[in-house]
Parts: sequence; C-alpha cells; structure tokens
Amino acid sequence: MVTIQEVAKRAGVSVATVSRVINNRSKVKEKTRNRVEQAIDELNYEPSVLGRNLRNSESRLLLVLIPSISNPFYTEIINGIEDTSIKEGYNILLCETDSNPKREAIYFNLVRNRMADGIILMDPTINRKNVLELATNHPIVQCSEFDKEGNISYVSIDNELAAYQAVKHLIKIGKKRIAFINSDEKFLYARERRAGYEKAFREFNIAVEKKRIYNINQLNFESGQQAMRTLLNQEEKPDAVFAVSDVLAIGALKEIHANGLKVPDDIAIIGFDKISFSNMTHPTLTTVSQPMYRMGCISASMLINKIKGEEVESMLLEHELVIREST
Repeated sequence: MVTIQEVAKRAGVSVATVSRVINNRSKVKEKTRNRVEQAIDELNYEPSVLGRNLRNSESRLLLVLIPSISNPFYTEIINGIEDTSIKEGYNILLCETDSNPKREAIYFNLVRNRMADGIILMDPTINRKNVLELATNHPIVQCSEFDKEGNISYVSIDNELAAYQAVKHLIKIGKKRIAFINSDEKFLYARERRAGYEKAFREFNIAVEKKRIYNINQLNFESGQQAMRTLLNQEEKPDAVFAVSDVLAIGALKEIHANGLKVPDDIAIIGFDKISFSNMTHPTLTTVSQPMYRMGCISASMLINKIKGEEVESMLLEHELVIREST
C-alpha cells in the first residue's frame, strides 16, 4: 500500500505539500501541484478517508432517522437527502428507529462520539427531551414532523391549510358526511390536519361528528381497511373520506370495493402525500401532494450548513391538491 511519504519523495516535495494538494487547503504553485498529482497517478495512491476525517474531526456521515423503512412516504425524501449529501461530499446512514428508545440511544451516541456529523430526524415518536438535549451541542434538522415549541430547524408544509383545502374540495362537490381517518393525535401533523378538517366544516356551517373521526395507531394498508370497515358499519355511511396518508386511503379504497360500493359515486376519497402508488389505484387517488424530494434536498442542505457553523432558518414548503378520479 503506497504511503503519502512515498508520494512526497516521488514528487520531490514535503509530506505537508502533498497533504495540501489532496485537501485543497491552501495555495500550491501550479507546477508543484502538477508534480504531486503526477506522482499520485503513477503510484496509484489512495488517500485514507478515515485518517483525513479523524484529522479534521469529521466523519462526513449524516444519519437519517425514520420510524419505518416500509412506509413509501419516506422514499422520495430519502432520495433528495442522498442526492444532495453526495453532491456535497457526505454519505448517509439510513436508521430505522422502529420507535424504539434503545435504537434511538444508539444513533444519538454515534453523533455524540463523532462517528456521524449530524441527524435528519423524521421520526415523530422520538423522545423530545433527548432530542432537545442533543441539539444543544450537535447539528439536527427535523423533516416533515417537527417540534413547534423547540428550537430545532425544520422543513415541512402547512398541514392545517392542506387538510382544510382537501376537505373544502369535498364539501364543494356536494359531500356532507365526510369521515376522517387520522393518525394518533400525539403527533403534530395529526393535530394540524384535524384542525384543517374542522375548519372547513365550520366555514360551511356543518357540524363535526366525532363518530366520523377514526384514529389509528399504525400507518399501513390494514389500518386503512379496518378504519373504513368501522365507518361502513355505521347506520349512516359516509359519502366521503379524507385520510391523513395515501397508504390509509388506499386501504380504505380496497375496503369500499370489497363492500360492493363505488368510488367516487358512493364514497369519494382523498389521501395525503402523493406517493407513487396513489396514481396506480382504480380509480386513481385524489391526494395532497407534498414536495417530498425537495424536502429531502433542503433538509440535507440545512444540516450540512449547520455542520459548517452557519445559521439556518426553518421552512414551510408549498403543497398542492392533486384532483384525480376518486373525487
């Protein structure tokens, strides 16, 4: 294995000069730089990334914490994070927390021990106290779900406005008995989307009926089916459904079909996120589009800027109601 000393000897320069050329740390005369680069090529020298990172007190590694790798919502966000990170010379480590405090502690310790430079956090179940404590000394950015009361930078959308616009669309096409399949309201996005749902009802002087609101604990297709099954067993069936995720909406759609009902003739449906599957259903799913890839790109840029010691501001991005065949 070729050493940096051998490169220096071949180029007729000091080891420090070779190091400066490799790291672009300071000006080196073009003639000297060319000699060093030629020596590197002739000897097939490969600098030690680990050694360089140790000298610079950095790992060039970003942790991306998500609750479940199976949720398709995270796919485009992760793509945006990875593309931006690689462009900036960083790698990412995807960490599935499974909402497990022990896993959380392991990943946080990687940052404390300088084995990772920072965290992009997408797990809404993470321990708030531990996150705020870690953020006092280490770079953290929240993506999608965030803490309104905390001081951690975030990128997300206006969930209340998005839900309001979705439900308003259902009301304007003549729907009155609009059910709401929501997540656990300990999460900010679930509370905000319920607030948007209720705001639309108030605007059109429609009473909010608690029996039409169904909260689930897991964001999966089966939960959407179960929620819809319960709603269909009510004496007066809903004529529309708004779900806080496309995954839940697709599960609900399947259950409606299983009961011999038609979408949107009998029941209209709106989902949330615009995952790729939402355009593959029959009928295609009306949904609130989140700019997921852009959210990933921005969260990575924000974190890298934080690592560099720069100030970053939180951002709320634009969303869009994408109207398809299910309404």
